[in-house]
Amino acid sequence: MKMPVVELSECILCGVCEEVSPSVFSLDMGYVNVAELSAYPETEVDEAIKNCPADCITWEES
Repeated sequence: MKMPVVELSECILCGVCEEVSPSVFSLDMGYVNVAELSAYPETEVDEAIKNCPADCITWEES
């Protein structure tokens, strides 16, 4: 299964991912959390990846 991964050391906490895909990403105490889901909405996550100014979100196979 593909899941989104955020490279936290590169993340600038801009909130774009949470704005585009709130069911997957959330900002909490200075970190971006990725929800544990059985399937991720590819269109939303792809949009978050495309709009991330730090380019720190990728898909990984689990």
